[in-house]
Amino acid sequence: MNPADFRLDPADEYPHPAGPEPNFNESVYVNAFDDGTGIGGWMRLGNRVNEGRAELSVCLYLPDGRIAVQFARPRIAGNDAFDAGGLRFDVVEPMRRLDAHYAGEVMIVTDPDDLREPQRLFASAPRLPCTVEWQLETISPQHGGEPVRDDVPTMYGRDFSLGHFNQHTRATGHITIGGERFAISGHGWRDHSWGPRWWTNIVWYRLFLAAFPDGRGLMIHRIADESGRTRRSGVLLVDGAYHEITDFDAITEWDANRDPAAARIVVRTETGLTADIRVEVLSMAPLRNRREEGGRTLLSRIAEGHSRFTWDGVTGYGMTEYIERVAEDGSLAGYPL
Repeated sequence: MNPADFRLDPADEYPHPAGPEPNFNESVYVNAFDDGTGIGGWMRLGNRVNEGRAELSVCLYLPDGRIAVQFARPRIAGNDAFDAGGLRFDVVEPMRRLDAHYAGEVMIVTDPDDLREPQRLFASAPRLPCTVEWQLETISPQHGGEPVRDDVPTMYGRDFSLGHFNQHTRATGHITIGGERFAISGHGWRDHSWGPRWWTNIVWYRLFLAAFPDGRGLMIHRIADESGRTRRSGVLLVDGAYHEITDFDAITEWDANRDPAAARIVVRTETGLTADIRVEVLSMAPLRNRREEGGRTLLSRIAEGHSRFTWDGVTGYGMTEYIERVAEDGSLAGYPL
């Protein structure tokens, strides 16, 4: 990515005027994990103001394989804040510090396979009160923005988001669920995007996000277009600077459910850095997105894996995210790539 191809200002931390598209979306996503225990998770709020609602997702990975989740579509009347359904993001200092807050109910999932049947999960899962308080201070430059020309490719494609930027963070705070409290002292990642979005516009992609106690980090991304051709992009964070990736290979090990279980990533950057990174998926949240269009049901699988990364003997935590369309016969667009 050439920074000259993108415009990014401190004002982009805040909501943008909504476009005319019925599926205009503006979202903030954060993840945070404790460096010692790996406990943590991710939260996202997407304002779909032209539909009068937001998309709320909270997914917290706890000890013993439990996952605490909440998914909701709270009503919103405007795109003037990231605050709906008990989830709120506060910009303390643009591009430097973002605070994330959640206060509400979560469902406790002891068998992740239950997430494959959300209707049954919502009807039967035990529920507990939850609060999340995370303070996220950036440890990297900003990466991305809004393209300045029509021929500049965006990270996910213009039919998924026009503007998008991200950063690695230092994360502190806590998660409280019922009578349990989990401290967070570690690292994470955050992004902010705006523009038209349907989840099913993604044919398939592979995304790896991690940060390490020594200040290093990675964002590695491979995305396919309608023809099946793929584009590789991303960065390694080393010594406080982002190094753009020129190429990488990611070899995935799959489980019996066709979910990613592990991966090996070999990376080269434009500055000549190389890295051989191993990924172990510790806990998988098998999610999906479904919508109707023209009398057809469109379905995407969204595999959200809490993962342990090893790079030069150093352990860090983060996310492995695989998205792909699901055909009527159940086949997955990108599997087994």
